[in-house]
Amino acid sequence: MRTLYHLWLSPISRKVRLVLGEKGLEADLIVEKIWERREAYLALNPAGTIPLLLDEDGTSVADSAAICEYLDEVYPEPPVIGRDPATRAEVRRLVAWFDQKFQDEVSANLLDQKVWRRFMGLGQPDSEAIRAGHYNLHTHLDYIGWLTERRNWLGGEDYSLADMAAAAHISCLDYLGDVPWEDHAGARDWYARIKSRPTFRPLLADHIPGLPPPKHYADLDF
Repeated sequence: MRTLYHLWLSPISRKVRLVLGEKGLEADLIVEKIWERREAYLALNPAGTIPLLLDEDGTSVADSAAICEYLDEVYPEPPVIGRDPATRAEVRRLVAWFDQKFQDEVSANLLDQKVWRRFMGLGQPDSEAIRAGHYNLHTHLDYIGWLTERRNWLGGEDYSLADMAAAAHISCLDYLGDVPWEDHAGARDWYARIKSRPTFRPLLADHIPGLPPPKHYADLDF
C-alpha cells in the first residue's frame, strides 16, 4: 500500500491528496509532526519536510511539486498538469503562484500564526501578520474571480493541478473561517464547484483535534 506522510492543515499535503484522489489512487495517510524531528522519518526524508510519498513499489518522493509531477508521469490518466505544452506551462505557473506567492502573503500569515505556532508552542500569534494575511487574501480571491471569468477553470478548460493547489490553500483558511466569501462571488462559485467533487470530500471530513471547523466548512452550498 502506498503511504503519504502529511499534516492536516498543510496546503501542499492537501494538494497531493487531491491528485491521488483524481487519479483513483489509494494511500494510507500518516500524520507526521515534523517539529518532533523523528529519527525514523528523517531517515526517510533528511529534509524533515512534508509531504512524503512512498509508492507501492518502494519509490520515495519528497516535495509536493516533485510528488505531483511523479504521479502525473507514472499514472498519466487523467492528466492533472495538462495535455499540451502551453497548458502545462500555465498550470505550473499558477501552482507556483499559490504554493509560493499565496503561501508567503496569506497562508504564512494566517495558518502559521493561528495553527502552527500553537502546535509548536511558539506563543501568541502576531496580530499584524494576521491583518496582513486577511488584507492580501482579498487580492488573491479577486485574481481567482478574474481567471474564472475568462476560463472554465483556473488553468484553462480542464480542472487541473492549478485548481487543486489554490483550493488546497483556501480550504485550510476556510477551516479557520477566514475566507470572506460574501465579498468574492467569482471565487466562491469556483470553490463551490470544487467542494462538490467526490475527490474533495475527504478534505472536508478532516477534523483537527481541539480545532473544529465552522459549520459551513463541509456544507456544499456554503
